[in-house]
Amino acid sequence: MISLRIKNTKTFMSHLLVKDTFDNFLLSEADIKTSCSHSIDGQINRAFYSDEEWETLEGDARRYELWLNQKPFCFSLIKGSKVPSSMKIVMLMSTKDTEALLSQIEAGLSTDNINGLFINIRYQEGHADIITGTSLNIFSLDKTLDTAFDSYIKKFLADKGLDFEETE
Repeated sequence: MISLRIKNTKTFMSHLLVKDTFDNFLLSEADIKTSCSHSIDGQINRAFYSDEEWETLEGDARRYELWLNQKPFCFSLIKGSKVPSSMKIVMLMSTKDTEALLSQIEAGLSTDNINGLFINIRYQEGHADIITGTSLNIFSLDKTLDTAFDSYIKKFLADKGLDFEETE
């Protein structure tokens, strides 16, 4: 787990809310505080879908909503002349991307052992911070996956031109 302070909040928010930078991540939850509080649970609501529609959904689409699909709604809550007083968005890496990361390391884990590889994005007092986190459904003292995911996120941000500094 690492904590990263984004150096240019305006550029980061553009990547988060306008560009496709984070579109392949899944939305776990979002809390946006403007004139009132808005909360989004990114877990898929099975009751919303007919049996036929449910059968067409595969993998991650049965668990969490893609950020791509919720981003316009979140942006509509935020756009205007005033920035939100605070915002928290929790995303997780897709199963496909998690499998790709696992194939690059020797952690002895499969996607069945992983509840999620998370990024917690917090905006408050004009600053944006990202905190990484991993959740396993097995006990392990091995931190190989944590280290690999932290490195992945730092490289991901750097490749997108998003400058940051590690914080404590």
